[in-house]
Amino acid sequence: MKVAFSTSGNTLDDPLDRRFGRAPKFLVYDTETESFDMVDNEQNLNAPQGAGIQSAQTVAGTGAGHLVTGHCGPKAYKVLQAAGIKIYTAEAATVADALKLFLSGALKPAGSADVEGHWV
Repeated sequence: MKVAFSTSGNTLDDPLDRRFGRAPKFLVYDTETESFDMVDNEQNLNAPQGAGIQSAQTVAGTGAGHLVTGHCGPKAYKVLQAAGIKIYTAEAATVADALKLFLSGALKPAGSADVEGHWV
């Protein structure tokens, strides 16, 4: 199973980014191989609009079935949900902390977006 995490870094020890659509990168962790790949999201950092939708499409393209992030807006939520990706929000400091919460079952799927669009 693949799990995507919003982040600004390149390792599990880097921060979990609170923003989904404007996160600089996504770390995609494979629970079967216990390895990860990095996916660049720089094109959406300064996008005037559509960052959440484009980021959701990027995550869907990775084959991830789950996303852990700090917050998720309504348009991104809708695209992720349509792609069959379960969304989890976490207050974890690092991707590793968020991964531990996810693997332990401590995170519950979000029932809706938790911020308005264009959240900064």
